[in-house]
Amino acid sequence: TFSAYPGCRFSDIELREEEGIPTEEFLESCYAIVPVLDKLGPTVFAPVKMDFVGNIKKINQKFITNKEEFDTLQKIVLHEVNAGVAQVRNSATEALLWLKRGLKFLKGFLTEVKNGEKNIQTAL
Repeated sequence: TFSAYPGCRFSDIELREEEGIPTEEFLESCYAIVPVLDKLGPTVFAPVKMDFVGNIKKINQKFITNKEEFDTLQKIVLHEVNAGVAQVRNSATEALLWLKRGLKFLKGFLTEVKNGEKNIQTAL
């Protein structure tokens, strides 16, 4: 939990019954993790941070084109699937996939550290 950034935790995001994950709140939660990556190791985590921020920006760029239409991640993905661009390089859908993988990686790393792993390479 990133309690230093109140209101920006994934656990605080309220899912919308039929519509899914609110885009803006999700992106805010992702942005809140970026300073944590710097604290973990600005050199070791530089590539992870760059990838992470790049994917957040791609999703945000899609979101800001129509905040009402793309108010959930699911709506963005469905729009891109229907438009036939979901699998296109640099699509918001592709960025979301890589962002999810990055979050999963980070969670695994932090779990290893929390469980007592002292060697950063082993934890990674």
